Amino acid sequence: MRVTVGVSGGIAAYKAAELVRALQRQALEVHVVMTSSARRFVQPLTFAALTGHKVITSLWDETESTTSDQSGIEHIGEAQWAETLVVAPATANILAKFAHGIADDFLTTMYLATTAPVLVAPAMNVNMWEHPATQANLEILRQRGVRVIEPGTGELACGMVGAGRMAEPEAIADAVLDALGRRHDMAGEIVLVTAGGTREALDPVRFLGNRSSGKMGYALAEAAQSRGAKVILVSGPSALHPPAHCELVKVTTAEQMRNAVLERMDEATLVIKAAAVADYRPVNVSERKLKRTGPITLELAPTEDILAEVVRRRKPGQLIVGFAAETENRMENGRAKLLRKGADAIVVNDVSGEGVGIDAEVNAATFLTPSTAIELPVMPKRKLADRILDEIQTLRRPRSLVVEMDEETPQERVLNESDAPKKRELIVE
Repeated sequence: MRVTVGVSGGIAAYKAAELVRALQRQALEVHVVMTSSARRFVQPLTFAALTGHKVITSLWDETESTTSDQSGIEHIGEAQWAETLVVAPATANILAKFAHGIADDFLTTMYLATTAPVLVAPAMNVNMWEHPATQANLEILRQRGVRVIEPGTGELACGMVGAGRMAEPEAIADAVLDALGRRHDMAGEIVLVTAGGTREALDPVRFLGNRSSGKMGYALAEAAQSRGAKVILVSGPSALHPPAHCELVKVTTAEQMRNAVLERMDEATLVIKAAAVADYRPVNVSERKLKRTGPITLELAPTEDILAEVVRRRKPGQLIVGFAAETENRMENGRAKLLRKGADAIVVNDVSGEGVGIDAEVNAATFLTPSTAIELPVMPKRKLADRILDEIQTLRRPRSLVVEMDEETPQERVLNESDAPKKRELIVE
């Protein structure tokens, strides 16, 4: 999700850097717009370094040639990009401009151009805060739907004591999440997430595995945590860094993942199992590295069907949702798996295309229940994670959640031969 932080010229401008960090911890993408007065308190370079984006400070880009009209419409582009505009600190001057439609710089012009939710965090001297003009301007903005994040009371930079201190950055970040509809709607949940692929040894060097990077599972873990849940992440081998405050349980094989999931699932109120578990393991594992001698034949045995076992062991009130990674007939195969596994829902994604799905930054999916099919178009996996959780939340039942990647086995009951997904992608590395 995308947030533009507007910084106006007050002593509290330095706290805007803390706000940017607080928003980034919630996996939000942040742009910064500064007024000319704000630049006298904090240098744009500070925000550029924090966000990795250009900081917008003027309607006019002096580096542009006189024939370029990009800078003249940049405020429209930024207004369309932002899903929320939050101004912190919001001085008495900027509030007055907003209230009366004065658009004489980038921030005020963007305010008039955006249709996104707008939040302001006032910061000023107590007398300025209490002045009838300021209060009248605030009332105008409230009537227009602008959310005012009330300032705190205490010692001010001017030495006076009273109302006018900008709200703390974490409180402002929470208000932004509220505006985005993501404020701790999973508070109190304990979520177990599995992620990544598993590896089944052929010899001390090689293994059978798949291309899963763990990005979808890690995104689900981060999304659940940002919405207030405590997260236990059971992960196969992955180069990704887990969310800062989640409990990480590392596993390698399908058997280890099964044991870890069954050991922890009872304590979880919500289990998101997004791991791509290997379907087969070698029957005979060589103690020595296999030499290249020509063609070889491998005898494989099916691995544990973790999703099916979780369904069998489910407690009353547990919600079970599966993932099905498909390369063909995705809807038919997904719905067959939904019925075969006894899950409450299946998230089906097509992994046959380039740049989407396995080991990609973006994904698309269909959220299937016995009675509905919700299409989730191509988007970054972190955003898709929130969309999936949104759909899960609409089920409105206080049950555990289990999300499972495709792990069909030859022993599974199928509705008929055409319903059984046959494709297995095993890779020797």
